[in-house]
Amino acid sequence: MTVRLDGKPVAEATDRRTRDAIRDRPGAPTPTLASVHRDVDSPFRFYVRRQRSAAESLGIAFREVSLGPDDPPAALRDRMRSLDDDPSVHAVLLEHPLPDPLDFFAAISSVRPEKDVDGVGAANLGRLVAQRPTHIPAVARAAVAIAQHYRLPIEGVPVTVVGRSETVGLPLALCLAARRTGMNATVTLAHSRTTDLARALAGATTIFSCVGRPGFLDRSVVPEGAAVIDVGLSSVPDPAARGGSRAVGDADAVSLDGWAGALTPVPGGVGPVTVAELMSATVRARDLQAATGGSS
Repeated sequence: MTVRLDGKPVAEATDRRTRDAIRDRPGAPTPTLASVHRDVDSPFRFYVRRQRSAAESLGIAFREVSLGPDDPPAALRDRMRSLDDDPSVHAVLLEHPLPDPLDFFAAISSVRPEKDVDGVGAANLGRLVAQRPTHIPAVARAAVAIAQHYRLPIEGVPVTVVGRSETVGLPLALCLAARRTGMNATVTLAHSRTTDLARALAGATTIFSCVGRPGFLDRSVVPEGAAVIDVGLSSVPDPAARGGSRAVGDADAVSLDGWAGALTPVPGGVGPVTVAELMSATVRARDLQAATGGSS
């Protein structure tokens, strides 16, 4: 039997801690998150709506900052600079990937590390490598939080991360291998060009997949009994679904049912926990800036 690793109870536990953190500082400024995105119909629009809903439910102020679909790089730089200079904004999130000629990495790296709430700028990624993180990417934190909530084996055992993006796969591998209690995993990093994926996954107790390819993992490559935390998110056509498409992950849930030891659903797995972790990090960003005199 494959155990379903729902994200809802994990997100609810994180939200309780976030509410406590806000309540414990009644005189502090309201934590404020600014979410910057292009004003076009894209999957990120759904993510923005979830961010707003979560923020409002927790007492976090939310600002939506739209970029025109044809805005030049200078417009993006100006918006990021303005948010970085605004003492009432504690956390800044930028949609990614961005189309050319917009440079996501340069734009987010221009924001001070304390405000780069998703931890994907140059300074924060460097601090993560040095095992002294300020902020860690929310998706990576969410994947780890699910594994810890369901008490999946990590410490000292073989796990595999499938995917090597600088915003998800690589930070996740670094988190799992970190020298701290509960981590210390023996990490294998595979990706879409791994020539023998089954061999790379062999022996893994838990597999974290963040490739973004529907059906990439099935029972032909996943070891029997392994837990799969599916971070991938893609859209596939489905005439029966609202809007004519539905969200799927990297894992072929039908193939892995009864084969994998445990599996996160898509949607309903990593997604809600990612939003909860982002809200938690926004409160932490406020507190970091207050401690250094950078908050209003």
